[in-house]
Amino acid sequence: MGGRFLVVSGPSGSGKSTLCRRAAARTGAHLSVSATTRPKSPGEVEGRDYYFMSEPEFLAQEQAGEFLESARVFDHYYGTPRRRVQEQLDRGRTVILEIDVQGALQVFGAFPQAEGILILPPDRAELIRRLRTRRRDSEQTIEKRLAKAEWEIEQAKNSGRYGHTICNDNLEEATAALVALIESQTPRDGAPGTQGESNR
Repeated sequence: MGGRFLVVSGPSGSGKSTLCRRAAARTGAHLSVSATTRPKSPGEVEGRDYYFMSEPEFLAQEQAGEFLESARVFDHYYGTPRRRVQEQLDRGRTVILEIDVQGALQVFGAFPQAEGILILPPDRAELIRRLRTRRRDSEQTIEKRLAKAEWEIEQAKNSGRYGHTICNDNLEEATAALVALIESQTPRDGAPGTQGESNR
């Protein structure tokens, strides 16, 4: 029997990246690493943060079907390496893929047995506060992120593929909720999973 494939999505500011890293460290699950054509930022490590590659290399792999999903975002390409995910699943490991809803829907098409987990902020006001606290974006960009967040949440809920929802109001409690889902014995027969919500 292969491993479990958990697809974790949520809007910018939901804290999904932090939750996935913490949960993977506590459970030993494999955290999938994406490929990208964007330049490496200071402090980033090849193979830990991303697999950095040139645009021609990325497009060649994309053409060869090497990615589970791929997209062009803000002038750079991103994709999930199919082989690396499959290798870990074949070893019986749990794989966590942190990805936006649009990419996740592509993944669900390729892996119907994948289980969706949606990470949400407690409310819109808290999401705005988190986006501003990061000091990465202008107010105009924050407004765009908020609009995308609302769209993503609606798409995720309408897809029927996210069987679990975690409200990230408290980081430690939300991490514990994600760890519990990872360690639970969810059916792997191809069904999206039992509907459930962890209101933490």
